[in-house]
Parts: sequence; C-alpha cells; structure tokens
Amino acid sequence: MNRRDFLRASLGGAAAALSSGGASARPNLTPAPEAVGMLFDSTLCVGCKACVSACKEVNDMPPTVLGDDVQYDSARDLSHETLNVIKVYTNGQPITKDSVTDGFAFEKRSCMHCVDPGCVSVCPVTALIRHPVTGIVTYDAEACIGCRTCMTGCPYNVPQFDYGNPFGMLHKCQMCNQKGVERIDKGGMTGCAEACPTGATLFGSRTALLEEAKRRMQLRPGEIYNYPRGDVRQPSSHHEKAVPHYQQHVWGEKEAGGTNVMHISSIPFDRLGMPPLGERSHVSISEGVQHTLYSYMALPAVVLGGLTWLVKRNTDDEGDDV
Repeated sequence: MNRRDFLRASLGGAAAALSSGGASARPNLTPAPEAVGMLFDSTLCVGCKACVSACKEVNDMPPTVLGDDVQYDSARDLSHETLNVIKVYTNGQPITKDSVTDGFAFEKRSCMHCVDPGCVSVCPVTALIRHPVTGIVTYDAEACIGCRTCMTGCPYNVPQFDYGNPFGMLHKCQMCNQKGVERIDKGGMTGCAEACPTGATLFGSRTALLEEAKRRMQLRPGEIYNYPRGDVRQPSSHHEKAVPHYQQHVWGEKEAGGTNVMHISSIPFDRLGMPPLGERSHVSISEGVQHTLYSYMALPAVVLGGLTWLVKRNTDDEGDDV
C-alpha cells in the first residue's frame, strides 16, 4: 500500500465516523445556581497590592522578592507562589490614570473561575472540579498526576506548576475555599476583597456583581458614587469617588461562556492583555467532537475497518494478476 492510499483510507474512515456520529458542539454550561465570584473595577485600583499580600497570607505563601535590595513583594506575574497579581498598563507618558493615551491603569490577574472551565474539561483525573452550587473551581492535589494538561486548557494562563519541587503540583486561586481554608463555606469572603481599601476587588454572588457592574456603566461620568467595599450584598463600608468613563463591556459576562470573576475598566480589555474570546466556550466544541469520535472507540474501529478493506482489495488484485 502506498502512502496516498493509506491517507485516503484513513481520512475516509474518519469522515465516516464524523458523519455517522453527528459530531456537534454541546451548549455552553450555565452559571451554577448559587454562583459566587468577584468584580474587579480597574478604575478603583490604586496599585497598593494589599490584595496580593492578603492572598499570600491566607494561602501561607512567601513574598516574591527580586533581590536583596527589595524588601516588599514584587511579583510580576502569576507563579506557584503568587495566585493573584496586579499588572500595569501604560501608554506614552503615563500621566493620567485610566486614560488610553498618555495614561496608565492597573489590572488584576487571578483565576477567572470560568462558568465552563477548560481546565476542568481537559483534566484526565478530575483533579480540578467546578463546584455544582457555587461554581468555584478548586484543585485536588491528591488526585493530580502532574500532567499539566490544565495549563493548556486555560485561555488565561492561570494554572502554574512548581517546577522546582520534585513532588511539584499546580497552584491557582481557589477563591479562598480550598481544603483547610473554606472562607466562603464559613460565611466569609475572599482575602483579596476583604483587604482592598477602595473596593476595586468586590466579592458577592455573580448575579449581584453583574448588576453592580451594569449600574456603574449607567452612571454619568463625573458624578459622585459610593462604591461598596467587601461583599456587594452587605458592604462593610463605601468608597466615595467620581465616576469615570467606563467601557460599556463587562468582561466575563459572556466571554467563552462567562466567568464568575468579572472585570470592568476605562481601558479596552485587549489593551489590558485579555485574550480574544467569543461567547462560545471552546470546551463545549472540543468535548462534542471528542466524545463523538471516541465514543465506544468508533473512530479507531472505522479507520481499521477501512484499512483492512483496502489491504484485502490490493491483495485480491495481486492474486488476479498471478
């Protein structure tokens, strides 16, 4: 059998499996019934990194320092010892906060706790789990085999592996509700939201947070608004500030099926480094195709059958020529 015949038979078998199986994308998952999350308002963030310090205190993680002369946590990105980090957007001469031109802004990076999480979908051993009630995506180190497939399944590059540890495992924000912490289950809130002095990071139900985000977008720029701090449903205090000009977009309302951690900003989100995502969840497509192809090992069986037929036909033809 020459290579062309082999490829033709293989592709023909694959096509037959797809057409007979009716591969199609499943619908996006919907938010959990009592989904909780956070709202990050970039216009309120002052870059103090209180959220970073609080996160490390809750998770018992060391500060990230860049040298002997640096005496404060200076993490520049997510890592196995940093689950929450503040990054900076700048343009030209960074003079005016929240200005696209000659301005600067702060942006937070942490797990987005996707409604239809890619890391959960690709994990072969269910080490990552989306809670059916709260929607929080947690990680089970005891189940993890260290394959790091979840790192490829996350569009936000969130899961981080500890490569310096021979028994290394993954690290990601678990919304302060992992084993041994369980702040949410105990009626508390995330450490970063509790520590934020301006309410830039706000905790609460996904529904209430989305309502608050859309309320801010309807305000008139320049008017004074009392921004809630802590839990949006029962604020611990308020932060009074003039309303900025918001982008009319809540990041995470619909992106890739939506997220429980949502962002609003005066700066377009592509400038802040967010990935280009449509409303369709990527895993809703991949799961539909994979489950159709490999259900009952249909594809290998069809391909093998096609190859067997081709070999038999060639053998019969050779026999006729003798």
